[in-house]
Amino acid sequence: MPDANRVIVVGAGPAGMMASISAALSGADVTLIERNHLPGRKLLLSGKGRCNLTNACPMDEFFSHFNGKGEFLRDAFNSFFVEDLMDFFKKRGLGLKIERQNRVFPVSDKSASVLDVLEKEMRSKNVKLLTGVLFNDLIICDGTVKGVIVDSSKRMLADKVILCLGGASYPLTGSDGKWFTVLKRHGIGLSGFRPALTALLCRDNYGLNGLSLKNIRIMFRSSAGKALLTDIGEIVFTRKGISGPLVLSASAKVIDWLENREQVKAFLDMKPSLSEDRIQDRILRQTKISPNMSLRGLMRLFLPLRMSDVFLQTLGFDPDKNLSRLLKAERARVSALLKGFELKIKGCCGLETAIITRGGICLKGIDPRTMRSRKIKGLYFCGEMIDVDADTGGFNLQAAFSTGYLAGYSSAM
Repeated sequence: MPDANRVIVVGAGPAGMMASISAALSGADVTLIERNHLPGRKLLLSGKGRCNLTNACPMDEFFSHFNGKGEFLRDAFNSFFVEDLMDFFKKRGLGLKIERQNRVFPVSDKSASVLDVLEKEMRSKNVKLLTGVLFNDLIICDGTVKGVIVDSSKRMLADKVILCLGGASYPLTGSDGKWFTVLKRHGIGLSGFRPALTALLCRDNYGLNGLSLKNIRIMFRSSAGKALLTDIGEIVFTRKGISGPLVLSASAKVIDWLENREQVKAFLDMKPSLSEDRIQDRILRQTKISPNMSLRGLMRLFLPLRMSDVFLQTLGFDPDKNLSRLLKAERARVSALLKGFELKIKGCCGLETAIITRGGICLKGIDPRTMRSRKIKGLYFCGEMIDVDADTGGFNLQAAFSTGYLAGYSSAM
């Protein structure tokens, strides 16, 4: 009986841990190395510490969330998709729940519960986890990977190597993108790093830092005539701009516009379930009920206190004016602003705070059926270091688990 493939997996994020488990399940002798002293540091931060594992929407819809590159993942998803991932955790004792917009979370609402399952499974499959080990380079001979160099000069030999080194966002978690220069030196095709799923910077945030607006919609428009309408959801004002689920999901496309030197504006629809006419009808009804109510009082029925004050300043009307004295044109102005409060976007936050990274290993250099490098035999890639990124909502984590599973399985063959 032939000896088992010796597989070294580099990077103990979600992709690396799943790759290790998959390779071990397929009979490989697996060593997982991680630069941090504990695995899964970035995983623990995901979903604000709750870990949005995946999304339970159908596969065709799933692909639509991948910014035009989702088709590359079809083989990975066919190998290990949402149902497989959920079964994996359920069979190992982790309860899961599906929340709004089909987002899947552990019942515990703790990312640590997810990490605990992965660690236990690695131990049960005899994956050797080496922490505090820094990847420095690949050992390559005649176009075939033979192992890795770690901690400056130590050589670790292997039959196959799987790289799961993450992107360049949240560098304090170890995902700093320093592998980029290593792979470039070996002739691997690469696309430069850019932030994705990141907050946007505004020319004026009106001192609303910390304010959350829920059940709103945003229309982003560029000076080139492009438009992007978000779902209904939540935004959060930051010290310099806006963040929150709606902003994060739209940020990649907005960044593209900004990089093309297009001017971008965001229009906040505070009442997406109401038309302008219906808003004006509500104002008229309130006027009949309380004709002496001030405009300030009316706006506090529609908006949070801090937002209503900013809204009144933008309107430029006398906030103490009674509703009975509002002109038709003024009611129209109020309704129009509620349906399109304008913010001028001037940029985005950098890689240090982006949830994920755009760029990395060019897709044309990877065999999507195996996740193997087309240039170097025995070398595999998975997770965020691949140039595929998606909206927020569990899509990126599923891609990490799926590509990790496929790379692990393929490496063991």
